[in-house]
Amino acid sequence: MALSLVMTPAVIWLARRLNALDRPGVRAVHARPVPRIGGVAIFTSAMALIATVSFLNNAIGQAFGGIQLQVMTLLCSASFVFVIGLIDDLKGLPARSKFIAESLAAFLLCLAGVRISSIGITEQLTLHFGLLSWPVTLLWIVGVTNAVNLSDGLDGLAAGISAIACAVIAVFAIRSGQVVMAVLMLALLGSLSGFLYSNFNPAKIFMGDCGSIFLGFTLASSGVLCSMKSPVLVGIALPVLVLGVPIFDTLFSMLRRFLERRSVFAPDRKHFHHRLLDLGLRQRHVVLIIYGITLLSAGLGMFMMVTRNGDSLLIFISVLLLLLLVFHVVGSVRLKEAIAGLRRRQAIMRQEQQEIQRFEDGQLYFYNAHTYDQWWSAICQIAERMDFAWLSVRTTKKDGSIDTQVWRMADSHLDLSELVIMTIPFNGNGSEAQHEFEIAICVNGSYESAGRRATLFSRLIDEHVRSHAFSIT
Repeated sequence: MALSLVMTPAVIWLARRLNALDRPGVRAVHARPVPRIGGVAIFTSAMALIATVSFLNNAIGQAFGGIQLQVMTLLCSASFVFVIGLIDDLKGLPARSKFIAESLAAFLLCLAGVRISSIGITEQLTLHFGLLSWPVTLLWIVGVTNAVNLSDGLDGLAAGISAIACAVIAVFAIRSGQVVMAVLMLALLGSLSGFLYSNFNPAKIFMGDCGSIFLGFTLASSGVLCSMKSPVLVGIALPVLVLGVPIFDTLFSMLRRFLERRSVFAPDRKHFHHRLLDLGLRQRHVVLIIYGITLLSAGLGMFMMVTRNGDSLLIFISVLLLLLLVFHVVGSVRLKEAIAGLRRRQAIMRQEQQEIQRFEDGQLYFYNAHTYDQWWSAICQIAERMDFAWLSVRTTKKDGSIDTQVWRMADSHLDLSELVIMTIPFNGNGSEAQHEFEIAICVNGSYESAGRRATLFSRLIDEHVRSHAFSIT
């Protein structure tokens, strides 16, 4: 804590010198530029203590002297993730690049033997993952890393949640006799406590990606390493509960983006803390409420350390249901809305597939189009298949004369307000005449569908129409 209290102001000064500032934007809740590499203070404070402790002439020093390959791999992988986050804060990296880096670091941990190989559900039932321990561990580490990263949206939020998680894992590590992991978690707890002095609302500094993904990766990996020494349910269930808010928030964010047909990496402003802000709460109150929820779930989860596996499973499920209830009350998850969104997505995807299929079937007519009549017939077939109201080709010849040819759908009763009308000019291969399409597309309740059919027709012009347009002249 003392190191972090000293380091944080120095990092604030350094961030201003490097112009490493988080400027206000659409998703931001701060109104002025704030330094965003606070993770440097967290990382250096914790690692300096961990390196120093190894030289102590006592039981702790001896424990670090016989440090295992797995712990060394954890520290090295976490340092690698920290560097990736720092590069992102200073230069900017695509989300996919960070994801690949996190996956690589997690893979190295798995290679060193840090894996979720089994979970004791009850005294009689133990799940053995076998080869599945690799994907399960990778999913857990990368998932928690990004969950903590996404929770860093308000002053002091990610740092406070991570501090609580460090304290809980440290208690579990001490209880199970894991000296090195206990010191690692207590070192992080101290560095986070000192950092929170400047990070709590109103924040003078943000931890940035170098802090959030480093913390998420370290907490997730430490949870796996601790669970390996204690194969009972509490070993992995306790980290799940203490990080329940960011984990559920990430899962529901991915579900929301999936239903909205957006990339899972796309940012938004619908996270759990954003919804609490939308209820009219102040930023500081939102953070304190989430602290309270985290402490409650962690406190209830710690009862698993003094119960049998069967009772531990009941406690675990009960706390998960409590967290789900909280998210439901806030509005982060609505079962009916999710089901309706899933049906809407399926209907849109089905319609899109049908439209593409009709277009591709219609393209077959062009392969045998060698005369103008065959060319025009193919155009009309496509228009009918893609539910156009009408289609016309206007040709202005070199001598100034104009020829127009029109196709109309059989139904003459059309509502112009339900049509999308476009004009598409094009030049044929070797043609001196000027050509122009006018297409009227029936909306059929979806402007997206109409736009997609217009795009497909534009593709038709690029692939088939231009090469045959000279025949019109």
